[in-house]
Amino acid sequence: MDHTTVSAGHNEILDAEQIRSFRERGYLLIPALIDAETVRDYQIIYEDFLAGRVNTLGFRSDLSGALERDCDSSTAPARERITQIMVPSRLQPALLHKAIHRRCLAVSHQLLGDDLALDFDMLIDKAPYSNTETPWHQDSAYWLKLPDTRALSCWVALDAASIDNGCMWYVAGSHLQPMRAHRQSGNKGALTCAGSEGEAVAVPVNPGDCIVHHGNTLHYSRGNSLNQRRRAFITNFRPQAMIDLERQQNYDHTGGRSVKNSKARD
Repeated sequence: MDHTTVSAGHNEILDAEQIRSFRERGYLLIPALIDAETVRDYQIIYEDFLAGRVNTLGFRSDLSGALERDCDSSTAPARERITQIMVPSRLQPALLHKAIHRRCLAVSHQLLGDDLALDFDMLIDKAPYSNTETPWHQDSAYWLKLPDTRALSCWVALDAASIDNGCMWYVAGSHLQPMRAHRQSGNKGALTCAGSEGEAVAVPVNPGDCIVHHGNTLHYSRGNSLNQRRRAFITNFRPQAMIDLERQQNYDHTGGRSVKNSKARD
């Protein structure tokens, strides 16, 4: 992935209070990061990936762990509970120049520094009535232990996300606490750790809204119990020097799911 092709531009998206809130809580809701017309454009692109019009073999899987192997784009949609497609901008490089990548990069610079660059991106879709939660976890448990832990995930909603169809829940301030011990859930499924809704806040969103969270922020989402989609387009940013260090170790976020950060092991 050519990180240098993503340009943040010069417009500041966040104000001082939003920046302060993010640093304190570890997450931030940004309403209407993209407008309704742009959401529709991304929904069309998203469907090309899900329907197999873009070849995603080797990058597509079921985050629930229900499938024993990577999904075949021609047959997977009827079987997947939580579709995850990694590095869509590697498969469709034009995405790097579109609104989500550009605006999320600008947000990452405001929150964590001008040296942040795109590390990887992904699509996550919870199908109607799939009723499968994404368990409690911290993203950094998936990643290599690095000397600079600054990392930001930008979660852009392409559908309305409510408690009943799988909006995100966050534990405020957890990014400032020691990392919790993680383990793998199910068969090649998502990582999980101790967490509960009692210590968290649900963050419903509208299409076009963006939630940003630190790589150490504890979060989860319920399953989708409604007859509607829950599509998200996610971009992840970290310092360019740390991306270079990852790639030197042949790590690009496309391998199997396991605890890679030693601080997060049971």
